[in-house]
Amino acid sequence: MCGRYSLTATPEELAKLFELSQIDGFPPRYNIAPTQPILMVTVGPANNLIAPLVRWGLVPAWVKDPGEFSLLVNARSETAALKPSFKNAMRHRRTLIPASGFYEWFRPANAKDNKGKQAYWIRPKNGGIVCFGGLVETWAGADGSEIDSGCILTTNANDAISPIHHRMPVIIQPKDFDRWLDCKNSEPRDVVDLMQPAPNDYFEAIAVSDMVNKVANANPDIQKPVAEKEFVTKTKSSKNEEKPSDQFDLF
Repeated sequence: MCGRYSLTATPEELAKLFELSQIDGFPPRYNIAPTQPILMVTVGPANNLIAPLVRWGLVPAWVKDPGEFSLLVNARSETAALKPSFKNAMRHRRTLIPASGFYEWFRPANAKDNKGKQAYWIRPKNGGIVCFGGLVETWAGADGSEIDSGCILTTNANDAISPIHHRMPVIIQPKDFDRWLDCKNSEPRDVVDLMQPAPNDYFEAIAVSDMVNKVANANPDIQKPVAEKEFVTKTKSSKNEEKPSDQFDLF
């Protein structure tokens, strides 16, 4: 899954990448979390690219009361075209979500401390902006109110990321932007080949501190490298101790 990410690129850098005349200014964001506004790039009514802010956590159009619905932060790319919550957006409202990287957490299954997770800042090795594949939906209430919301598509993790977590965001490369966003001429089956794990050498995973765990911590310090935790695991040295399991088993 992808539950936190960062976007520190400037509006000028984003406008250049997407060939937009301008993108409204915003500050660097180091710890973007669900329910917060996120920048998405999609095709507007005039067939031009637009970059709206939407709430992270998709609310399907058929939901009666968004207040009683669990927000959908991620969607599995393998089944999004079939699930009632995502299939309309997958067919008609695919988006790009620019990011500087994302965070993921690893915890050995046999660690004694249930809070003993290691956070990682996962970013492109060559730097720059990465674009997640996303979906956007507009919920309309009976009173005329509207909520624009979206989610990040995920896929199986590549060999480099899988020791940390078994899922990762779908990455759309610049050469594929047009095809991904062209929902008029491309059905979900036409873009399946784009929803594959990123190459193994695309990202680097940097161990960071527990500061990233708190949404309130949103400054550059949360991306500073730290020494990876040495997890204390149980070994079978006596009959009263449990048999150890593979250190890389994940919940």
